[in-house]
Amino acid sequence: MIHALTLLISLAAFACLALAMARHQEDVFGHELTPRVTRILSVAGWAGLLLALWVIVGRQGWGLGLVSYSGCTSLAAGIVCLTLIARDRLQGRR
Repeated sequence: MIHALTLLISLAAFACLALAMARHQEDVFGHELTPRVTRILSVAGWAGLLLALWVIVGRQGWGLGLVSYSGCTSLAAGIVCLTLIARDRLQGRR
């Protein structure tokens, strides 16, 4: 259960970090977001990753928690990356 929670938090965090990038803003929204919104997305993304670290380390300790955190964040980053690629391919842009 703790791994699923960490994965969900990491997914949301990486989605925020991806949407904080101008290239992905153009792809998803069709225009760049304001600098204020971009900054909020970036801060939310990094805060989400810290929250995920706090959750998993608080439950499993530093030794196993860091290993689990690495696995969950790697999976989350891969899912967000593949989702963005699939979205572009389905729209036939690239």
